[in-house]
Amino acid sequence: MKSLFDPHARAEIIRRMRSIGPESPRRWGRMDVTQMVAHLTDQMHHTLGDYPCAPVPGLLSIPPVKWLAIYVVPWPRGRVKGPPGAFLRKPGEWDEDIAELTGLVERFGVCDAAGSWPNHALFGRMSGRDWGVFCYKHQNHHLSQFGA
Repeated sequence: MKSLFDPHARAEIIRRMRSIGPESPRRWGRMDVTQMVAHLTDQMHHTLGDYPCAPVPGLLSIPPVKWLAIYVVPWPRGRVKGPPGAFLRKPGEWDEDIAELTGLVERFGVCDAAGSWPNHALFGRMSGRDWGVFCYKHQNHHLSQFGA
């Protein structure tokens, strides 16, 4: 399972981010590409503890369900709504938004996977390993949404 803690996986994600542009068409879902970049930026700030996100109780916080969602089950296209805290940012200037997101991905990579990590709004308590896999899977999902 790929993780953003792996330098090769991070480089892949960053290369794919740089391969899309502000006019890249979506293959599914409601967000346009600029909204997707803003959403991933919000999520990375949440992951890094910059923006606390209010918990949203539900089945995803139950450990076996959380494990399946993070490590096993492919995510559905356009059917799952993330927590409100993952949709705060409004899209800005494209190059600046991509640079910020890239910087957050690189910042994540130098964090201690064994260290303390914030709770996820939907999944609750998560280890660094969980966050590494979740972040890769989340970014892969949305980059695939735009053909990257």
